[in-house]
Amino acid sequence: MRPAITLLLLAASLTGGCDRQSAPKQQAEGANAATPAPSAADKLDRSHKGEAAPTIPFVDPKGKKVTLADFRGKPVLLNLWATWCAPCVKEMPTLDALAVREGDKLQVVTISQDFAPEKVPPFFAAAKFKKLQPYIDSEVAFSTQMGVNLPTTILYDSAGREVWRALGDTDWAGDAAAKLLAEAR
Repeated sequence: MRPAITLLLLAASLTGGCDRQSAPKQQAEGANAATPAPSAADKLDRSHKGEAAPTIPFVDPKGKKVTLADFRGKPVLLNLWATWCAPCVKEMPTLDALAVREGDKLQVVTISQDFAPEKVPPFFAAAKFKKLQPYIDSEVAFSTQMGVNLPTTILYDSAGREVWRALGDTDWAGDAAAKLLAEAR
């Protein structure tokens, strides 16, 4: 009974952890005043810069356990997401476009934080991504051990050191994102 209660509490906390991108309400200065959407740079957290990539294992598309160390040698853009997280799903096509554009210069690794890993392959099949692959962390170890909401995207340089974290969904195919990604080269 205790494991079931613990699992339900963890699931509830992670569901609440999905960054829904709801902007705080602000008082308008005029009747038609609009609040600009935050840019990718506005959502960056550089407080972990220089830290080594975690050694948390996850499962690759072939079912083999791997870690981020297996990707060392070129920059890695790690995206933590889930099929139930609307902002995560929204940004996935832009991550795929980025992966296609960057080719072999950047490894885009999208790690699902779903408790039901069987939902991930059908999601990828329906989305028809050209380059993204379904990596799975069914233990949700990344988001819980790193203390992050979804989606969170972390850029690691070719030596496996963190450059920055982007919190919330981002247009990864845009020019602003390209400038940020250049920091890992």
